[in-house]
Amino acid sequence: MVLALSAGLAQAASLAWPVSLQASPLLAFGLRSGQPVWWLQLLAMAVLALLLQTCQNWRQAALAGWLFALTWLSGAVGWTFIALNSYGGLPTLLSLLAVFALTGLMALIYAAACGAYFSIGVGHTRWVAATFAAFWTLAELARGTWLSGFGWGASGYAHVESPLAGYAPWFGVYGLCALSAWLAMTLVRVLRLHGGWAQLRGLLPVLVLLMLPALFSWFAPELSRSTGQLSVTLLQGNIAQDEKFEAGSGIPLALQWYGEQLQRSQTSLVIAPETAIPLLPQQLPRDYWNALQQRFGSGEQAALIGIPLGDYQQGYTNSVVGLKPGQTPDWRYDKQHLVPFGEFIPQFFKWFTALMNIPLGDFNRGPMGQAPFFWQGQKLATNICYEDLFGEELATQFSEPTLIPNLFVNISNLAWFGNGLAMSQHLQIARMRALEFERAFVLSTNTGVSAIIDHRARVLSALEPDTQAVLVGQVEGRTGVTPYAWWVARLGLWPLWFLALLLVCWVARSNRPGDSLAWPRSRS
Repeated sequence: MVLALSAGLAQAASLAWPVSLQASPLLAFGLRSGQPVWWLQLLAMAVLALLLQTCQNWRQAALAGWLFALTWLSGAVGWTFIALNSYGGLPTLLSLLAVFALTGLMALIYAAACGAYFSIGVGHTRWVAATFAAFWTLAELARGTWLSGFGWGASGYAHVESPLAGYAPWFGVYGLCALSAWLAMTLVRVLRLHGGWAQLRGLLPVLVLLMLPALFSWFAPELSRSTGQLSVTLLQGNIAQDEKFEAGSGIPLALQWYGEQLQRSQTSLVIAPETAIPLLPQQLPRDYWNALQQRFGSGEQAALIGIPLGDYQQGYTNSVVGLKPGQTPDWRYDKQHLVPFGEFIPQFFKWFTALMNIPLGDFNRGPMGQAPFFWQGQKLATNICYEDLFGEELATQFSEPTLIPNLFVNISNLAWFGNGLAMSQHLQIARMRALEFERAFVLSTNTGVSAIIDHRARVLSALEPDTQAVLVGQVEGRTGVTPYAWWVARLGLWPLWFLALLLVCWVARSNRPGDSLAWPRSRS
């Protein structure tokens, strides 16, 4: 139990290292605050793999999987406590119980996967690693898609900078989840062999898996090509969340600061974050919105501004409005993948949200596949907050040639979650999307991290979190379609579901004892 809990915490830390080590020698191992640590993720997964091989029955395997997932997911999304308690006004005990309920229920998926793996695949020596990878992938897919999906903290996000990152344009983050699970189990198996030629032979596929992306990148051309540069300005207002929607503090501060910066901007495109303008257009001071429309109604500049839209009769949307010369009416994007409890209230849970004080908490859903924002020869695909978590949904734009974006723009307000790891984790999520689609990713946030990421997932420039600042930089558009974008746009995640289920069914049907290298069922 201690090993399972500790390994789960290690996996959570591998997604974005939580501790600043300053000049510590450990920096050489990638242990930098907020950065992913791929080898730590493999180590954590290897500990779980070893525990599963030493369990006595499926119940112990399920318990090990649940404990591992409980601490991993609690460490990865524990910042939800801040939103519930500090800003939602939910009592501390109830907030803790809500976080535990969320992570505990999600952990049941991994408990089921580990228990089923022990029952079906643990004795199949030649297929033990592949079977474990299949069950793990099914669990990750289930968490990321069922009940609106919440794949935040998936194990693949630790590999943004790992040797496995080269597989992202082919298989996506869930493919990396499968590869890392296979790799961890394979390493455990190789280390448990008696040595000599058997161990060397077992390490060969591991080395091939790790080296293949590097070899491919040396000899193969890039999957996309440049469409030119666009100068951008990112606005980070750093409006405190407990004041953001207050008429006497946050609202006038936001209107003044963002209004001034939008008027002063000199680049081709200026981007203001999610609900940067915290009022509906009809609620704004007289001529405020007209002034912005006139500012970008002529000349050679455009703006993307986060603002809620709608009215009481038709409902509200969490939106982005695009202003540019000759655009009538204003371009808009309405968020389509809403946050449960934050942006829509699931059935039977209105009593829960009634306990919280979250404004604009029940939005209308925007349509899938909305048109991109066209500006200076570039097509900009916009998404809001954690919509960039769902690569399979972003990929839908790659099925229609006229909608294929040249770059992505994400606007967010992570102030709900304090100054913890949510910012760094969100940055790694955007970097993974950049790898999957070979597209630059621009992040404009209220409190951080606002950043410009290139198509190779390199952070070109970023603002310090929790500061009021402006970031000016260049972003490169790209054209071309990665293999991942091609098949996900047409088939969704079903190929991964199918392959994982096919392997599980094949192993379950064969269900014969392992060979002489089979894992012992008893340690007595």
